[in-house]
Order: sequence, then C-alpha cells, then structure tokens
Amino acid sequence: MSAAPVRFGLVGSGWRSEFFVRLARALPDRLAVTGVVTRSAERAERIEAEWGVPAHRDVDALLAAQERPEFVIPSVPWAVTPEVTKDLVRREVPVLAETPPAADLEGLRDLWRETGAGARVQVAEQYPLMPGHAARLALLREGVIGEVTSVQMSSTHLYHAVSLIRHTLDVGFAPATVSARASTAPLADPLSRDGWTDDLTPKDAVTTLALLDFGGGRTAVYDFTDNQWWNPLRGRRMVVRGSLGEIVDDVVVRMADPRSPVESPLVRRRTGTDLNLEGRELHHISFDGRVVYRNEFVGANLSEDDLAVVDLLCRTGAWTRGEGPEPYPLAEACQDHLISLAIEESARTGATVTTSREAWAS
Repeated sequence: MSAAPVRFGLVGSGWRSEFFVRLARALPDRLAVTGVVTRSAERAERIEAEWGVPAHRDVDALLAAQERPEFVIPSVPWAVTPEVTKDLVRREVPVLAETPPAADLEGLRDLWRETGAGARVQVAEQYPLMPGHAARLALLREGVIGEVTSVQMSSTHLYHAVSLIRHTLDVGFAPATVSARASTAPLADPLSRDGWTDDLTPKDAVTTLALLDFGGGRTAVYDFTDNQWWNPLRGRRMVVRGSLGEIVDDVVVRMADPRSPVESPLVRRRTGTDLNLEGRELHHISFDGRVVYRNEFVGANLSEDDLAVVDLLCRTGAWTRGEGPEPYPLAEACQDHLISLAIEESARTGATVTTSREAWAS
C-alpha cells in the first residue's frame, strides 16, 4: 500500500469513535483521523482538547477541511447509520459503516437499494480478521480438515457470530433455516465495558441457542449469553468439523496417515513474559512449525481485537486507493444481519425461520 497514512473521518463522537482515534494515535505512520463530526459545540471543544483531532459541526466542514478523508466512518446509533451512509454515498465519499449497517430488514433493503449498486460502502466487521479466527480460516482454506461441514460458535453475538459462521462454512449467500430458543438463568456479572462492578450477586441472564441449516449438510450451532464478551465467568469456544478432522479452539485434529490421528496446536508467540523485553504483544501464530498469522503492526502493543480493527482500516484505505480488494462489502454485512434477525425472531416466537434470498445476494 502507498506509504502515506490512511486518512479517515468520523461522524459521531461516542465511545466507538474514541476507539478509532486511539488506534490512529497508536499507529501514526499508518492511520490518521482528519476530523470528527459532532453536533454540540461543547463536545467539539472537548474532542479537540482530549482527542487531539479537529472537530466539525457537520459533514460539509469535515469534507471541506484542508486534509480531506479518504473514507468516512459513521459511528452513530443504528437508526441513524443508514441515513448518514446514504448521505455520504450521494457525496461520492467511500464509507466504512459500523455493524450492523441498518437496524432491521426493511432498513437493510432500503440501504441496499440506495447504495448497493455503487460498491461505495464497506462495513467494519473485524471478527474474521482477529488473529485466532484468521489463523483458523487460513487452515480451512488449505483443506487441512477437508470439507468443512459444521461449526459450533459460542463467542460473540448475532451478526458478528454469523459472519464467522458464514466464512467458516463458506456458504456465501445461501438461505439459512433457523431454529432458536432463549432461556434465562442466574449469573453473576462482575465485569462490563464500564469496568469491574464489585458485585457478585447473580442476575438474570439470557442465553440464546440456535441451530442454523444452510443446506448441503452444512450446519452451525450458535450459543451466546448476555455480556459473554466481558463476563469472565463465561468463556469463548469454537468447534469446526470437517470431513478429515476438526479444530477445537486452538487444537487441530486430523489423520497423518490411515492409522494415525494426530493433534497440532495453534501456537501464539507472545512477548513480554519473564525476561523477554520485546514488549508485550502477539507476534504471530504458528501451526506445525510454520506461521499462519503474522502481526503486521508489531510495536504498537495492540490487543487482538485492536489488531483486527487496524487491519480492517488499512485494508479499507488500500481499497479506496485502488490498491486492494473490498475488505468487507455491504452485501456481506447485510447477509450477516439478515440471519441474525432470523435468530432473534425464532428465539422470540419459537417458530422456525428461513431467510429469503435478498437483492444483495445477486
């Protein structure tokens, strides 16, 4: 990619926008925030003082600034995202929309009608780029466990989980038949995005289980409990099964010869332990002595989720410059949310739901 940092702007000034600004500060040679749009003059003043980036009162000012963004991220509430996205597309500005790109099915359809044909919209779905998932997907593409037939996902929620399921099974835009149930049980919730609660009193938490059938023998199990991202009392698990083996979290099982089943771990090289003074971060993930994922941003000391988002931002910059493919097209994100809406509907009604073939699938 070109040597100049990728320039992007933000519409919205919430915690997610601050997340993107933080990553740009960590990698100033790769990323640059040209400005943030916020409605409040008081908020604009705080952003410039605390975030160190220009603040604007409207999109016109953001685009007219001396340093124009190569793409813009609408980091706003779900209901507002489609309108901001459509406005930016009308201005012929490339967009990296947040997930999901619209709140409901009619919103997805309307957004696609307005913007889909122009291929100006990508979506900030970073989960397939997270190091562990990227390493597993690389092995699946090599055929290490043969034809992939099923996946069990208990990690993240709805559209993020569906993205991982769809890419793991390589089902594209195939319709899904969904049967889901929700149950409530007590669970302590000691940690959230706001920090430790110092409260171990069990509270009602909803667990949603869903069976997804994509046809052709390809199935998935979705399993998510409220706040599973943060709650240390609920782990994350992933099982991928194929015709010649399976991957359970970070262990790959397959046959070395007709009588020799073997196990090989995915091994992370993390520095900063004991007397290692290279910094505390992930360098790579290896499998059978070869690297299947490499951190291209060593030195920034980023978490694995941060690495995925930075990778997505850089890929989006390459796409806008005509130097790389679409990082995550709107059609993919629409399909993810279509299926996540089906999971919610089935869990709510107790009925089986089959998704339709939508316009973006063509």
